[in-house]
Amino acid sequence: MQNILFIIHSSPYGDEHFFSALRLALQLQEQHKSAVNLKIFLMSDAVTGGLAKQNPAEGYHLQQMLEILTAQGATIKLCKTCTNARGITELPLADGVEIGTLAELADWTMEADKVLNF
Repeated sequence: MQNILFIIHSSPYGDEHFFSALRLALQLQEQHKSAVNLKIFLMSDAVTGGLAKQNPAEGYHLQQMLEILTAQGATIKLCKTCTNARGITELPLADGVEIGTLAELADWTMEADKVLNF
């Protein structure tokens, strides 16, 4: 079992970094179902991508992608310091997404076989 950690910093809809990270995560889960353990930690402006009630006008829908990932077993957390700084800690989150801490990210990093940054 490969432990793969994605750390995403990019704003959700400002460019395609966030979207590309989730595309890769979904492909890993689809292609290597039983051989991969995915953890995704959203930091900086990326934390807003974990909010519920997203309604993009067109194109990709990150909330749906995150919910598919969690339904398939991925763990997804938002940086609490980052959500506090943006005043969104108490807002509803996408299904399966939770608030996390830097201490958890440190543990995840030590446990990871691979760390990918977007």
